[in-house]
Amino acid sequence: MSVVVTAVFTPVAGSRERLVEALQEAVPAVHEEPGCLLYAIHDAEDGSIVMIEKWASDGDLAAHAEGSAVARLNTLIDGLIAKPVLVTTMAALPAGTTAQGAL
Repeated sequence: MSVVVTAVFTPVAGSRERLVEALQEAVPAVHEEPGCLLYAIHDAEDGSIVMIEKWASDGDLAAHAEGSAVARLNTLIDGLIAKPVLVTTMAALPAGTTAQGAL
């Protein structure tokens, strides 16, 4: 079963654009990782940047977390975030239609 993750990045004052650029630079390498079904950044109304991810399996997510793309991402965002990234891992509870009831 697939795994959905959100990662919330809170930029240091004045570094929002640089944080977005760093995340945009990191995304293509993650898209090439096995099991990556979705890895997309979003602008939240509270000023944070939210990464929404979907992985084919827990194993793919674990490999991603230990991989070179995350290491590079961490280097790119160093000094640009005000607090640790808030990561939440979720499992779908499908409801309604197959297309609309789960990520």
